[in-house]
Amino acid sequence: MSLSFLKKKNSPIWERIKHDDITRLRLKYDTYYHIFDHQEGTHVTKDGKEYVMLSSNDYLGLTHHPKIKEAGIEALKRWGSSTTGARLANGGRTFHRELEEELADFVGKESCHVFSAGYLACASSVTGFLGRKDLVLADKNLHSSLWSGIKLSGAHCERFAHNHPEHLREILEAEDPETGKAVVLEGIYSMEGHIARLPELNAIAKEFDCFTILDDAHGFGVLGREGRGTADHFDLTDQMDVISGSFSKSLSGIGGFVTSSKEAIEYMRSHSKQTIFSAALTPVACACARAALQVMQDEPEHRERLFKNLSRYLSLLKELNLDTWESEAPAVPIVLGEKEKVYYFWKALLEKGIYSIISIAPGVPPGKDLIRTAISGAHTDEDLDRIEEGIRYAATKI
Repeated sequence: MSLSFLKKKNSPIWERIKHDDITRLRLKYDTYYHIFDHQEGTHVTKDGKEYVMLSSNDYLGLTHHPKIKEAGIEALKRWGSSTTGARLANGGRTFHRELEEELADFVGKESCHVFSAGYLACASSVTGFLGRKDLVLADKNLHSSLWSGIKLSGAHCERFAHNHPEHLREILEAEDPETGKAVVLEGIYSMEGHIARLPELNAIAKEFDCFTILDDAHGFGVLGREGRGTADHFDLTDQMDVISGSFSKSLSGIGGFVTSSKEAIEYMRSHSKQTIFSAALTPVACACARAALQVMQDEPEHRERLFKNLSRYLSLLKELNLDTWESEAPAVPIVLGEKEKVYYFWKALLEKGIYSIISIAPGVPPGKDLIRTAISGAHTDEDLDRIEEGIRYAATKI
């Protein structure tokens, strides 16, 4: 019997795979793709060592909420594991419709469509509405999912300086007023923790008749009344043409959504390949998202605890004179500016049982190499004590 994996592979693609420096360095320094043996609350275990998770997007700390777990169990018993196909072909289920109606009502929009991943939802918020003859005005720090949507739409793209209304205006003043234009923003920028300057950006967008698309994956559940998001925070929900989001942050699940008018959502269902060809969101994911949405409204203490924890954490970083890139959100970067410093800071946190994420250029702008951390409403006072000890120790290593 021939052993296919021993055969020499000569194609240029295999040569590129075998000699890729990015992969070689990632494996050498072992910074990503770790596997944990156990998870309980904000604690994870790897190779027998327990860590406090300081990089999860579980902002409200609902992952282990009993009502959410029970909802998922009941959905699995009733509906099984999957609908095994795309909704265009296999049809949706009542649990899709119920979740979509509840989300639309909560966000303050007329209609909604849910997706099996937040990445798909955010990409669809662009591809579902824009085409080759359109112009996209994109904040240069947008998430990868939105850049994917922009590229797949075929629309021409102009980037404006991050969170910079006047640069947006300069670009729009030079464009053909007859061209279909869309401004694409995030409510909270996940790496920087910046809240969008939505009032000024929206005013300029409307002045130039732009369609507005807001990815609120990191603002949903955090800002606004009961966590309705960034647009609600600024009382601008009606001004946003499209609002998308993810279930993997405040709702502690998997999946995503796009909300807009009924007419616009039906248009997206006709034109977005991500919507047409993606398998439907599973029964368990829908049930957990519905339950989490209800918990978010019924139990404000989770959000209150989040902001209490965030205040303590930011005070610590300020005391240590660590650069947080002026973060205003639970996603808090510690900007160190050099890859070596970031690596040693990260290793020091691991020594103290604190798990965080490294982000270096080109994932962030040059000179902004950072440790990306995130605070949760589930972090206990004891967790924060351990986090403080770890941060103080790591700060001595740079």
